[in-house]
Amino acid sequence: MKITLLTYLEKEDADEYDVVVDQVAEALKGAGHKPSILGVHGDVNKLVSGLRRRKPDLVFNLMEMFGKNIRGDVAVAGLLELLGVSFTGGGPGELYLRQDKGLAKKVLAFEKILYPDFAVFSQDDMETGGNLRMPLFVKPLRTDASIGISGAKSLVRNGAAMMKQVLSIHENLKDSALAEEYIEGREFYVGVLGNGTAKAFPPIEMDFSGLPEGAPHVLDSKAKWAENSAEFKGTKSVMASVSDEVRARLQEVSLSAYRALRVRDYGRVDLRLTETGDIYVIEVNANCYLERTGEFAVAAEAAGIPYESLVNQIAELAIERHKQAT
Repeated sequence: MKITLLTYLEKEDADEYDVVVDQVAEALKGAGHKPSILGVHGDVNKLVSGLRRRKPDLVFNLMEMFGKNIRGDVAVAGLLELLGVSFTGGGPGELYLRQDKGLAKKVLAFEKILYPDFAVFSQDDMETGGNLRMPLFVKPLRTDASIGISGAKSLVRNGAAMMKQVLSIHENLKDSALAEEYIEGREFYVGVLGNGTAKAFPPIEMDFSGLPEGAPHVLDSKAKWAENSAEFKGTKSVMASVSDEVRARLQEVSLSAYRALRVRDYGRVDLRLTETGDIYVIEVNANCYLERTGEFAVAAEAAGIPYESLVNQIAELAIERHKQAT
């Protein structure tokens, strides 16, 4: 197949260009496909003309934002649908559903899937989803990659601290704020692959043992991006060491959340396991990060799916889904 990898950065931007693009391209090429890379940063005309020129059989959608719009992946998926192009991962509806964390929690509630009680603070309104108890974790409603999350500031223990963080999100990120009960416990990530008969991978656990004493056990923006910080150096993901029974429960909950939020082709579910054995769904990530050493690919490898096979299975799932839809 002719497969166009759609990314939001140009390769000339060497400081920012994501290695995952070349990794996915190499995996597709190794299977006999003909990959090309279309880097578009906020130019709709370039996106449309690039696709029309290439006439791909499939778009491998790696867009996480569009221009400076960190929520532009929803619009890009909608444009791909309007153009009648087959593409991997979620459509605009599915991406919006998982992106709006408050709305996603309402869907989980309908499906009787456990999640932290929460409240949403928009610029001019408040919407509660339960009787909240301190401490609370306050984060942007619709951003990913730990943007706007600081462990020390985001974990609040009184109303004044909560409102300070809410207002900071309003002013700095122009987003609503989500305040949810902080779930004390172990943090796991479970990758899921497939559509009708989806498969859950072995769980990955986030190891917080290297954090400074007293630091909140959360993966904030420093832990993800600031390589010289104590947070980055003090956290690492490892294959989870859990009993067969716990592993099965983590995978079962993840599959339920994956299906409830209509995730397509592949995704990752973030969970917390309490000392009492309760499993809470914290977040569901559609179109999750596909870098070779990332949690999703590592978990796939543990499930017996090498990276090259993983990438090509995602492409095949998207093609098959598109054929069924048309």
